[in-house]
Amino acid sequence: MGEQPLSRRARYRAETHEEAKEIALRQLAEGGIGAVSLNAIGKEMGVTGPALYRYFANRDALLSSLIMDGYADLATVVEDTAQQHQQHRPRECLRALADAVRLWALKQPHRYFLLYGTPVPGYVAPDESVSVASRILYPFLQALSAMPITEAALDSRVALLEDQLATWAQTRNMPAKGHVLRYGLIW
Repeated sequence: MGEQPLSRRARYRAETHEEAKEIALRQLAEGGIGAVSLNAIGKEMGVTGPALYRYFANRDALLSSLIMDGYADLATVVEDTAQQHQQHRPRECLRALADAVRLWALKQPHRYFLLYGTPVPGYVAPDESVSVASRILYPFLQALSAMPITEAALDSRVALLEDQLATWAQTRNMPAKGHVLRYGLIW
């Protein structure tokens, strides 16, 4: 049984929501985070700034939507790259993943800086952003765990990284089942 088509009101709402985000991304690209303004977006769309509060509770809600979209978009790029390189050697896969992230960042630096740049004062990201952002890291960890174990992998820098990743997992209430680099992924 198929989904019911959206009502005219729901379609209009979705279109308005997306148009506002497109304008916000352009503002972000042109002037940085400080240039993102609901009032300016409303003016450009031909509605009042307060009318946009029906779509976004405040500027932080708009930023959260942009951030979630950015993480999801980058995660898709990373996951697709990992899928395309799954039969390659781990080192080649890691290189392809890093290149994919770099290319994504070069094509849209404003979105990259929104995700990984200077934190916005007073802004608190939604909890669900952690799970979406983790999708970006997971293919890297898979490739790392597939790397062959060598004597060099036993040095103190690897042990330090394993400790840091285990601490990271604990702070997110994720079970640490073993060493990340020596025995496979901890998730």
